[in-house]
Amino acid sequence: MRFFLTWIVLLFLISATPIVWGFYGHSLINRLAVFSLPEEMIGFYKPQIQYITENAVNPDRRRYAVEGEAEKHYIDLDYYGDSALQILPKYWNEAVEKYSEDSLRLYGIGPWSAYFNFLNLTKAFETKNSNAILRLSADLGHYLADLYVPLHTTVNYNGQLTDQIGIHGFWESRIPELQAKDYALWIGQAEYVEKPQLAIWDAVAAAHNQVDSVLWIEKELTKSFSPDQKYSYEERNTLTVRVYSREFTEAYALALDNQIERQMKKSIKMIADFWFTAWVNAGQPDLSTFSKESGIEEVIVPDAGIKVRDH
Repeated sequence: MRFFLTWIVLLFLISATPIVWGFYGHSLINRLAVFSLPEEMIGFYKPQIQYITENAVNPDRRRYAVEGEAEKHYIDLDYYGDSALQILPKYWNEAVEKYSEDSLRLYGIGPWSAYFNFLNLTKAFETKNSNAILRLSADLGHYLADLYVPLHTTVNYNGQLTDQIGIHGFWESRIPELQAKDYALWIGQAEYVEKPQLAIWDAVAAAHNQVDSVLWIEKELTKSFSPDQKYSYEERNTLTVRVYSREFTEAYALALDNQIERQMKKSIKMIADFWFTAWVNAGQPDLSTFSKESGIEEVIVPDAGIKVRDH
């Protein structure tokens, strides 16, 4: 009954929030990752599951308030050419030496930033800083999940180069919003990651390999739908907004052969594994002795002067 009521509250929060993975996806991913933690960790994380869930979206909110935040969510691999994954240094200092930090930031620093967040989480465990652990865990979940979204790895991030504008939110928000309740997302217990930095790059490579199918399938499917069949209108927060129709959404998801479910499941797995690995690397501190206070809510004030792209 408690689990059911928690989900009712979560669904209310989701329905009251613009679909911006989106609020729904990131929150669900972070939440489910908690249940894969071992007994030594879940006693600390589970009482804070509401914080981990609700603050999963903070990095997206921060994009509009903090300079330098936006580029932490993606990497435009194809800017570097077809051999990007071979020529891009996997380690930050080597990448800066080769391309300069300004150039790297211009085309996204997602993989390197996620790894630095992981190192900071490890440090928070070492120093027994409960508030930092919760904040960094929520953030790390977001950054890792973003790197499983194929469109976070390409210059054509919102289909703007192929006349498919809107596909980004369609893939990572609209489809999970309608279908994730039927996804099989249990991933078993968290496991130790021997080489976290390289594991991140492996995930990015796998996501990038799916970019072509994400774009091509949508374009081909559109040929079978008239505009009034492809789109519909729904009420959101007292506003009538145009959305991809349920029929087109279901057809696209079917054509993708459960791609979004697979990517979401893999992101949950990596997040739980990275939380666990950070704890192990910190010496497996006894979390039962840590502060039980709720995480501190971050104050994020949008800055109209900060211009960011659609993801």
